[in-house]
Amino acid sequence: MHYVEAELGTWLYKLKKPPSLVSRLTHNVQGKINGWIPEKVHQAITMAIENMVKGVLTGSGWIVPKDDHSLSLQERDEKVRTRIKWYRNTASAEGALTGAGGILLGFVDFPAFLTIKMKMLFDIAAIYGFSAKEFHERLFLLYVFQLSFSSQKRRNELIGMIENWDSYRDTLPADSDEFDWKRFQLEYRDYIDLAKLAQLIPIIGAGVGAIANYRLTEHLGKYAMNAYRLRVLK
Repeated sequence: MHYVEAELGTWLYKLKKPPSLVSRLTHNVQGKINGWIPEKVHQAITMAIENMVKGVLTGSGWIVPKDDHSLSLQERDEKVRTRIKWYRNTASAEGALTGAGGILLGFVDFPAFLTIKMKMLFDIAAIYGFSAKEFHERLFLLYVFQLSFSSQKRRNELIGMIENWDSYRDTLPADSDEFDWKRFQLEYRDYIDLAKLAQLIPIIGAGVGAIANYRLTEHLGKYAMNAYRLRVLK
């Protein structure tokens, strides 16, 4: 148990660090670029991502691992690591396949990769004993996703909610329509743009897509693992 607390302590320390100068400058530049984009474009992208994520959230929970109440936290951790590895390799193969096709197949990568990541979150939740059939549990998945793919400033804002989830339940959106989808998509796009942009280039796109999907999936898996460890220990 001490090793889990040590890992969580290190993870929380990184999340609660103030944004670095580079992080602040990058975020400001991305904010200016987003400010140049017409609001109608933002609305269209927000709606597309909102509908896509809602669709994945509705379908991803159909088949999940059954919770074995006899498992210790260490045993759950091992099962989660195995699932992360499986999804990481699947996402890498998907990224290589779509990346090989350049910009046309690159558009296919977005919904496919999103589905892989969300399905992994459902599996991790189930292994730790939380049912994503409940709305608030699906909302938790969205905040874990946002925590993983956001600026350091936004992470500072979100980690307190993740740490004290039960205390925040009454202040959370009553349904998915009240969720801040625009901020969700802006943070997500800003985080993955640089990692995924080169995937649209033919020839080198396959290698870039495989590596980017591999790293981003593993990153999300580790964040989800620690977020659920916090809840289990509480």
